[in-house]
Amino acid sequence: MRGFGGAVTEAAGYVYSLMDEKQKKTLVETYFSPDEMNYRLVRIHLDSCDFCLDTYEAMSDPQDTELKSFSFERTEKYIIPMLEDIRKIAGDELKLMLTPWFPPAFMKTNGDRKKGGKLKPEYRQMWAEYLCRYIREFLDRGYAVQRISIQNEPNAVQTWDSCLFTGEEEKVFLRDFLYPAMKAHGYEDIEIFIWDHNKERIFERVRDVVDESTEHMVTGAAFHWYSGDHFEAMDLVRRHYPEIKMIMSESCLEYRLFDEKNIENVTNKLCHEIIGDLNHGMCAFYDWNLLLDEKGGPNHVENYCHAPFLYDTNTGALLPQRTQMQYYHFSHNIVPGSVRIAATKYTEMIDMAAYQTPEGKIVVIILNKGAAPLPVNFRLQGKAAEVILLGRTLATCVIEP
Repeated sequence: MRGFGGAVTEAAGYVYSLMDEKQKKTLVETYFSPDEMNYRLVRIHLDSCDFCLDTYEAMSDPQDTELKSFSFERTEKYIIPMLEDIRKIAGDELKLMLTPWFPPAFMKTNGDRKKGGKLKPEYRQMWAEYLCRYIREFLDRGYAVQRISIQNEPNAVQTWDSCLFTGEEEKVFLRDFLYPAMKAHGYEDIEIFIWDHNKERIFERVRDVVDESTEHMVTGAAFHWYSGDHFEAMDLVRRHYPEIKMIMSESCLEYRLFDEKNIENVTNKLCHEIIGDLNHGMCAFYDWNLLLDEKGGPNHVENYCHAPFLYDTNTGALLPQRTQMQYYHFSHNIVPGSVRIAATKYTEMIDMAAYQTPEGKIVVIILNKGAAPLPVNFRLQGKAAEVILLGRTLATCVIEP
């Protein structure tokens, strides 16, 4: 396991700016202190995404081939202040993942930041340099850029910021433009992830992009959770491309599917997802927005979502949610460097993942999906112990060496 984290979006940074200093300290320490959730990873959108106050791009001049008009101002306004406070807690352990939602409108076939469209072939080189410029802006400010993905949700025409890439188009852009540009700037050690979309098609995208010409360029494939389990797709990647890392780059509860009356069932679905992904090859996990307001925004297309922390702009209250407590089980206990170990279970009503930490502890995360309590028997090296797992409950058992 490489670590857990979440996204600092403009929406999260904006809501963060409304909070008082005590609330900010509580939020950041809860997420990033080793004694709390122990997050190490942060994902950041390049230019706008749906969780922004509006759409924006860092440069809009098709004649500016040297990117002299490139502006980092929007990122600096809300994202960097939150990121700076995070760095005070996480220190050198903080690693960034950068993801674009779209190229500037003039580079796209539909001339629009939203609603899909594709990258015009004549702008591939300029787009590669644009992404490298974003990398440089973060590096110049002392942040460790660990990885970048080529395109967020490249198979979706969204009403918000989006752009389409087929597998072949992603391969060509990576092989002939992005990787050479990153190498020329000295960024070849930054990991490159493909796909960054729903899990059911992760194998097809890896198959279409990774070949003898690109395998040394691709570190892994990123996926989202929004289309269901599809753990078999992860198994296919592991079987046919064992060197490819798989990371969950985005996961949240969309309010259009949210059911406040059945909050246990809704949030436990996320736990089921995380446990399944852990058991099928996931090595890093990024939640979506670290913080949102009471509506699940701001979001410039009203695509509101849940977050582990909400801030009520009317009352000024910081509100930790059930998901925050559940994520703690995973991120606090499965520390970076932990290795998944073999384990078996007796019923499909229980989800379970077991890890051995670098200190030799055995951590078992268990979820009872049903309403009735269930006995769980731990058997290890001739010794056994029973615990009772309450209904619809996530729990962690730690076996000391």
